[in-house]
Amino acid sequence: MATKHDLILEYIESLPVGNRISVRSIAKELNVSEGTAYRAIKDAENVGLVSTIQRVGTIRIERKLKKHIERLTFGEVVRIIEGDVLGGAAGLDKVLNKFVIGAMTKHAMERYITPGSLMIVGNRAEVQKLALEDGAAVLITGGFNTTAEIAKLADDLEMPILRTSYDTFTVATMINRALSDQLIKKDIMLVSDIYMPAEKTHYLQQTDTISDYQRLSEETQHSRFPVVNRHHRLMGIVTAKDVLGKSPNQIIDRVMTKEPISVKKTMSIASVSHQMIWDGLEVMPVVSDDLTLEGLITRQDVMKAMQLVQRQPQIADTISDQISGNIHTIDTDREGNRLENPKFKFVVAPQMVNGVGTISFGVLSEIISDVAQKTMVMNQKRNILIEQVNLHYLRLIQLESELDIRPRVLEIGRRSAKLDIEVFIENTIVSKAIVVCQVMERS
Repeated sequence: MATKHDLILEYIESLPVGNRISVRSIAKELNVSEGTAYRAIKDAENVGLVSTIQRVGTIRIERKLKKHIERLTFGEVVRIIEGDVLGGAAGLDKVLNKFVIGAMTKHAMERYITPGSLMIVGNRAEVQKLALEDGAAVLITGGFNTTAEIAKLADDLEMPILRTSYDTFTVATMINRALSDQLIKKDIMLVSDIYMPAEKTHYLQQTDTISDYQRLSEETQHSRFPVVNRHHRLMGIVTAKDVLGKSPNQIIDRVMTKEPISVKKTMSIASVSHQMIWDGLEVMPVVSDDLTLEGLITRQDVMKAMQLVQRQPQIADTISDQISGNIHTIDTDREGNRLENPKFKFVVAPQMVNGVGTISFGVLSEIISDVAQKTMVMNQKRNILIEQVNLHYLRLIQLESELDIRPRVLEIGRRSAKLDIEVFIENTIVSKAIVVCQVMERS
């Protein structure tokens, strides 16, 4: 038997696109409580059935399916390669699994063509036809056209046949880069990955009293709660400090902290961590664009997530990963004795220099930041967030130079640290930096 929640979702889905709905109207129409109606409407918004627009209200919209994060559709490929569609436009929403370059005989390439793949080929009509018949899309490079027969076949099979003016190598590079970028984005942890939804947490209304706060605090063993209005929009946050010494009958609205710092689900955990540490926040409300409360995120969850992110391998390398991978730790001397202050080595590669053959300032800054991170993890067993880098470039650092990087921890406190990092080439100092960072708590 369907639950009230499911019935409300079915009712919302049956409404015409453009219909305006509200908690009160749903509750009245289906004879359910406003709380049940509210939760169902929020779920409908999460799955793309409705959208809440400020000053307009909640509107029934055309449902949008969530796109694959780590994959590309053929439609997105068209945009990436700046191409056009010669046939099979109905299949543009299909997902690209892999691409195959048709630079071999027809017989040899049969084993590589799989359903959902993209065959990159020139003006070879027989290969284009083979790919379509085997369930693959086709991308014709060099600006060549296809035949009317193959275009019709693409339409019949609903598999796209695309065209671009770029050559095969350029196109393959562009698609590969796009796939890599998508994987990197997938690796970035967002608030939406770890926050606690509103229906699973606790909050107070503006009209509640301190007595209500005390009761909720005793039930949950928590001391901080968001405060919302009757439209479920965030109005403030109330803590034990706010209610201390106040009358139990006093309204929460009078004692709460108004306009609290909040976050959105699309924000990265790194940025939220930075703000929580800097402002000393234990809890942050998660809100939508119109300040509707969507949930909570806690400092403890953020710290755990940050440490997890820094331990897990990434699927695709960023520029920072490539630089970090070339930094080698020297923690013993020639006799094998452990150094009190580990050093680091780095060789300047061709892709890390500027137009005149010296190391890019951005690369040098990234090296300094990474060394600071590694030093704190090795010596203090603490992760950090870089707050400030004061970098002095004393001498030009040429291509293929071997850098000897020597860090020292100058100061360390509960929440911050300062490091001095010197860069040498053949015992001559070429750069010096002072790094100020926030120290992450141990979870």
